[in-house]
Amino acid sequence: MEAVVGEVVVPEDLEKFEKKYKAELSKGSVSKDTQFEYAWCLIRSKHPEDIKKGLVLLDELIHKDTKDDQRDYLFYLGVGNYKLKEYERALKYIRTLLRNEPGNSQAKELEKLIDKAMKKDGLVGMAIVGGIGLGLAGLAGLIGLAVAKKSA
Repeated sequence: MEAVVGEVVVPEDLEKFEKKYKAELSKGSVSKDTQFEYAWCLIRSKHPEDIKKGLVLLDELIHKDTKDDQRDYLFYLGVGNYKLKEYERALKYIRTLLRNEPGNSQAKELEKLIDKAMKKDGLVGMAIVGGIGLGLAGLAGLIGLAVAKKSA
């Protein structure tokens, strides 16, 4: 699964699918396949702004498409949000996918990866806050000790 979320699109592919998307858009209508292909490329970009654009395109597709076609949209919405460290949102999409397809092994793997990242970030966040707390407590202790020595 880490290979999927770590995959980076080749700039030539991104450019190719962007041209196709824009050509269809200029004619007034973009096919769902073209929109998905372009969104899929954007999600695999290393640039957060591209990933965000891809998420918007996938979100549009999910609202106007049939339930049968939503598996890939939900999965890549999960991947894109994971890459942006929007873990809660990523979980929402993956759990929706798992409600529709409880046996989807890719979605289960991504769910585990997201949970792991949330726990890691949570622990890191707690360590930082804890470190600040210990730092302040230590500083208060030193000030108290200095005051006690001065008045003795």
